Amino acid sequence: MKYNEVRRKAREVTVGGLTLGGAHPIAIQSMTNTDTQDARRTVEQIRRLEAAGCDIVRISVPTEEAAYTVWKIKEAGVKIPIVADIHFDYRIALRCAELGFDKIRINPGNIGDDDRVKAVCDACRERRIPIRIGVNSGSLEKHILAKYGAPTPEALCESALYHISLLERFGFYDTLVSIKASTVTDMIAANRLLSQKCDYPLHLGVTEAGGGNRGLIKSAVGIGALLADGIGDTIRVSLTDDPVDEIDAAKQILRAVGIEGQSGMDIVSCPTCARTKIDLIPLVKRFEAAVKEAGLEDIPIKVALMGCVVNGPGEAREADLGIAGGKGEAVLFKHGEIVEKIPEDQIIERLLREIRSYKEC
Repeated sequence: MKYNEVRRKAREVTVGGLTLGGAHPIAIQSMTNTDTQDARRTVEQIRRLEAAGCDIVRISVPTEEAAYTVWKIKEAGVKIPIVADIHFDYRIALRCAELGFDKIRINPGNIGDDDRVKAVCDACRERRIPIRIGVNSGSLEKHILAKYGAPTPEALCESALYHISLLERFGFYDTLVSIKASTVTDMIAANRLLSQKCDYPLHLGVTEAGGGNRGLIKSAVGIGALLADGIGDTIRVSLTDDPVDEIDAAKQILRAVGIEGQSGMDIVSCPTCARTKIDLIPLVKRFEAAVKEAGLEDIPIKVALMGCVVNGPGEAREADLGIAGGKGEAVLFKHGEIVEKIPEDQIIERLLREIRSYKEC
């Protein structure tokens, strides 16, 4: 089944020049970890994120002074939408709206009484700036935590609906919502509940996922499970690492789910066994490195590298392009048809040539 056939139909919300929700592509987000008031370093990091394929960047705005960094970002010619991350102080939200941020991230219940919430809604509505509600398992409202006793999926969902109601009270509907938890199963369950109770675009992420493979695996399970259900309009892979690494991780998750039109190259390879006569493990590693070095990884093509003629031909036939190994050679398949035999030392260059020709088509 194709992804768009199961995708949840969220309302459309515009962030800068980007539209989220509906049938629009899943947006990849990240967040800077520089000192926001260090405009030069912040701009440099945003440029690196943009070059890596990031669609939306969030920056922390702890003070009104920090908000003025957006001027430097815009003056530098950065086109990617910039989101202001704000906690507690509604005056910072108002200033960020005035200065031209593309989206405001707040928890409406944490910024004060109704007058303050209304002021932020009015300022954002006037400038057509959407608001992202951010619910986190570590910062639930006291009355909700008392009701459920812990940050359960039901508690997280109720918190999100509570914040949504605060904005809707003042006629604000240009809203996006995120529910994040460090426990993967809670994050999945909470977003599934929320997806049934509102039609706002949902931003997915596992908070405090960690670094390296641990963070990637937790994020892949949480984000991937929801995307496979058709839930989610933007994603962030939160890693304790260089934010640029989050973009590659997000792309890997999109490829694994096979989201049509933005998943890039899908490389299929077997785990090898005693039947394998070709040196497949280093071959696959060299092929993956060669694809990345050649800048071909975003081409939407399925490539199979199989170790023997038992399962290999079947898997290779399912791919756009593939090889099935033999002793010192491989059979090349294109769309299920055998094309030729290739010496083992020529496999990578031959596959790259075919991929380049696919790109040109």
